[in-house]
Amino acid sequence: MNWPDPIELRGTHATLRPLTPAHLDGLIDAVRDGELWRLWYTSVPAPERMAAEIERRLGLQAQGSMLPFTVFDATGRIAGMTTYMNIDAANKRVEIGSTWYARRAQRTPLNTECKWMLLRHAFEHLACIAVEFRTHRLNTQSRRAIERLGAQLDGMLRCHSRASDGSLRDTAVYSITAAEWPAVQAHLSWQLERPR
Repeated sequence: MNWPDPIELRGTHATLRPLTPAHLDGLIDAVRDGELWRLWYTSVPAPERMAAEIERRLGLQAQGSMLPFTVFDATGRIAGMTTYMNIDAANKRVEIGSTWYARRAQRTPLNTECKWMLLRHAFEHLACIAVEFRTHRLNTQSRRAIERLGAQLDGMLRCHSRASDGSLRDTAVYSITAAEWPAVQAHLSWQLERPR
């Protein structure tokens, strides 16, 4: 039995549904909004690679190392993808990653709520001891977003992997521990409730 089990998480600004091949057309539309695959410092599938990316993520789910979600916005339109990945069932740890959103959904409450739902599920239902986030050292937008969540920088994995263009990637590793979750949850709730 894989851990964690697929689940739908619903919020005000977003709904996370288990990824299926039926989401293909909506994901292609979402990735075209902003031509996200052109960003050199991140790995977002191009429209013609989306079917293969869905298959890859579902294959990792079958192996027990990933739980992929499709992100829907408040109108029910597909806005992107996210996952629990690098799942460590024995130590009750997950990474939230492989996340991307259509440009229209960026800098909106959608990302904050998605992370809040995933973190709450990880700490309160899966009893995780820590949740990790990783991003390219030079992806300052992603790093700022992770830090706004309340995650702490654990360190830098230098020359950690190769990017799609062959360049070496330094990976910034962040985490939130179970002991930190109550304060992080209060912070995220405040961010979602405050007037914009």
